[in-house]
Amino acid sequence: MDIELIRKYNIPGPRYTSYPTVPFWKNEPLTATDWIGSLQKNYDVFKSPDISLYIHLPFCESLCTFCGCHKRITKNHSVEEPYIETLIKEWKLYLTALPYSPTIKEIHFGGGTPTFFEADSLIHLLKNLFQTKAVNPADVELSFEAHPNNTTSEHLIKLYNFGFRRLSLGVQDYNPTVQKAIHRIQPFSTVKKVHDEAKSIGYSSISHDLVFGLPKQQLADIIHTVERTLELQPDRISLYSYAHVPWIKGNGQRGYDESDLPQSEQKRELYETAKSMLEDDGYLEVGMDHFAKAHDDLALAFNRKKLHRNFMGYTTKSTHTMIGLGMSSISDSWFGFAQNDKSVEGYTQQVNEGKIPVFKGHLLSDLDLEIRTYILDLMCHFETRFNQDSIYKDEHEIIKSRLSEMLKDQLVEIHGNTIKVSEKGIPFVRNCCMAFDQNLATGISTDRMFSQTI
Repeated sequence: MDIELIRKYNIPGPRYTSYPTVPFWKNEPLTATDWIGSLQKNYDVFKSPDISLYIHLPFCESLCTFCGCHKRITKNHSVEEPYIETLIKEWKLYLTALPYSPTIKEIHFGGGTPTFFEADSLIHLLKNLFQTKAVNPADVELSFEAHPNNTTSEHLIKLYNFGFRRLSLGVQDYNPTVQKAIHRIQPFSTVKKVHDEAKSIGYSSISHDLVFGLPKQQLADIIHTVERTLELQPDRISLYSYAHVPWIKGNGQRGYDESDLPQSEQKRELYETAKSMLEDDGYLEVGMDHFAKAHDDLALAFNRKKLHRNFMGYTTKSTHTMIGLGMSSISDSWFGFAQNDKSVEGYTQQVNEGKIPVFKGHLLSDLDLEIRTYILDLMCHFETRFNQDSIYKDEHEIIKSRLSEMLKDQLVEIHGNTIKVSEKGIPFVRNCCMAFDQNLATGISTDRMFSQTI
C-alpha cells in the first residue's frame, strides 16, 4: 500500500457499529419509557416480532491487556448464579414491556469470557429465554465467544445439543512474547484441541479471531500465526486491528510501553501480509477485517448483498431489533439505541427494582436514519446510493465535496448519486464513512475518542 496514503488517512475515526456513534448520542439519560417507545415504533413500521439478542457475560479470570470490552476480573465463580438470574429477570421485564410477543432469531454470547460460566448455567439461561430444552438451528442462529483455555467438552456438547452451531475462538497471536505482553498465554495445541473437538461434534461455522498491531508483534509473528491458523482451516477469520485507547480503557492497556506498538506503516504491513495469505488460501474478504470460506453463510450473505452490521459485528441476520441483556449491553430498535448500566452492581440493582436498566441512548432523527443507511451500506458492501426522494439533497452534495480528496486519490468512485469504495480504497472505508458523519462535519477533534482508522 502507498505509504503516503497511510500517513494521510490514518487518523482517529469510528468503527461504525452504529450511527450516530456512541460519543455523539444526544439522549443522555434515556428513560426506559423513551426506549420502549422506540421499540413500539419499530413494530408499527416493520410489523415483525423477530429480534436478535446479545447477551453480555462480563466475567474473566484474568485481564487481557489488549481488551477494550466492559469486563469484571474475578476468580470467584459464585458470581455466576446471581448474574444469570438477573439476566432472566431483565428478559422478563422486556416480555412485559414489549408491545408484541418477540420471536428470537439470533443469540450471541459475548464478553468478557462467556465460557467463564459453567455449561449448565448457560443452558439454564437459554431454557428460560426460549422456554424450551432445545431450538432448531435452522430457525435460530446461536453463537458464542470461546476462550480456548477454559472451553470444555461439556461447553461444546451441551451448547451444541441446545442448538448452537457457531463459535468464535479468541486466538490473537501465537508468539509467546506477544502473548506475555497482552497477558493471554495459550499455545497452538490448546486452540487446536478445542477447534478439532468442536468440528467433530458438528459445529458448522468455527471462527478464529486474530489481532494485528499488538505490542511486540513483528511481521514474522503474523506470518506464523496465519500459517498455524490455516492448518486448522476455520470457516471464518476475523483480523482485527488492535485499538490502542488507554485513555478510555484505563490501565488495562498499559501493560507495555508505547514503543512496543507497531507504527502505522508497520501495522498496515501486518494486515496486508495476513490478507494476502488468507486470500491465497481461498478466503474471501468480507466487509471490514473479516474473511470467510466460500461455503460460509457470511461469504454467501456478502456476495448476495445481504450482509448486516450491528453491535455484534457482521451478521447474516437482519431483524431490525437487537436487544442487549446484561451490564453495559447496547440495544438497537433501528429508531434508537440504548445502553445498560456499565457496572454489575448498578445493572443488578435496577433490574431487581423492576426497571429496564438503560442509562443512556439516542433517538434517531430523520437525517440520522438516512445517514445510517448510507454508512451501513458502505461498511457492508462498500457502496451506497443517495435516496432520490430525500429532503436532504443539499447534504448529499456536501458529502460529495468532503469526498473530493478520496476521489482524487482514487479511493472512491462517484457516479451520479452512487458512491463506491474502490478496491484500493477498501482499507480506508472508515474514512469514507466519516465524510457522511454529520457529527464530524463541524471539524470536532476525535483524537481522544477513537482508535486510528488504518
